[in-house]
Amino acid sequence: MSTPTEFTGFTGFTVEPYPGLPLTVRDVGAGRPVLVLHGGAGPASVNGVVDHFAATSRVLAPTHPGWEDTPRPEWFASVDDLVETYLDLLDDRDLRDVLVLGSSFGGWIAAEMAVRDRGRRIGGLVVMGAFGPRLEGHEVRFPTPPPGPPPGEGSGPGEGPGPREGSGPGEGSGSTQGPGPGQGSGASTPRRGPSPAALQALAAYAGPTKSDPKLLHRLARVTVPALAVWGENDTVVPPDYGRAYAAAIPGARFELIPGAGHLPTREAPEATFAAIDAFLGAAGQ
Repeated sequence: MSTPTEFTGFTGFTVEPYPGLPLTVRDVGAGRPVLVLHGGAGPASVNGVVDHFAATSRVLAPTHPGWEDTPRPEWFASVDDLVETYLDLLDDRDLRDVLVLGSSFGGWIAAEMAVRDRGRRIGGLVVMGAFGPRLEGHEVRFPTPPPGPPPGEGSGPGEGPGPREGSGPGEGSGSTQGPGPGQGSGASTPRRGPSPAALQALAAYAGPTKSDPKLLHRLARVTVPALAVWGENDTVVPPDYGRAYAAAIPGARFELIPGAGHLPTREAPEATFAAIDAFLGAAGQ
């Protein structure tokens, strides 16, 4: 069952894929469906992606359970859980030829979705600064809360500078999180990095190794056009990791974005979206 969800500046719906697990999905625009999956920095970190595609496409952007103060049952604690939930979402909505775009941790989910897409719902894949495959010599570092008062103390909830780029997966220069479902306008509000609940959810989903030793091999099953976009200065997941990611996907293209870090759509948006749009055009998408 789906319940329309409309707050000021936010339009979407809430579904309950499992009892006790509400899933809030931003739903904007019209046209070819695009599923946008955020990383550790939360939904606000992909606002620019949503806005870019909403001009010509229908964009679905779920909030992973555990982010933005959304509930996450203890048993819902793996990438597999998210992958199956989002594949079911595409099935339940009868969406086809879906472009799935994932940033950072969201890229791991997107790649796994493309591997397991038995219903052939997915038509294209874009991963940006993604992690997931285990590669020797590349250790994924999770973010740690920066020094200073936690959100809610001092100048007010959610205020304060964001962490520096490179401090951990899903974070970028001036990382922000918007308000949770029903908590405001949907506009980005500066915050001191991911909340403790988001960090706990990220750790639960990614597991102690923060990687899947089998994913690099399974990527050979991806049959849709794929693009790996990487910031030249990404210190969280370096470009060589991205090149190996792309090389494992048959026919995938790798694009390096000069001057960008871990979140290229925020740090070099013009160059990043130009690369993505060129890829989609060349792939006939």
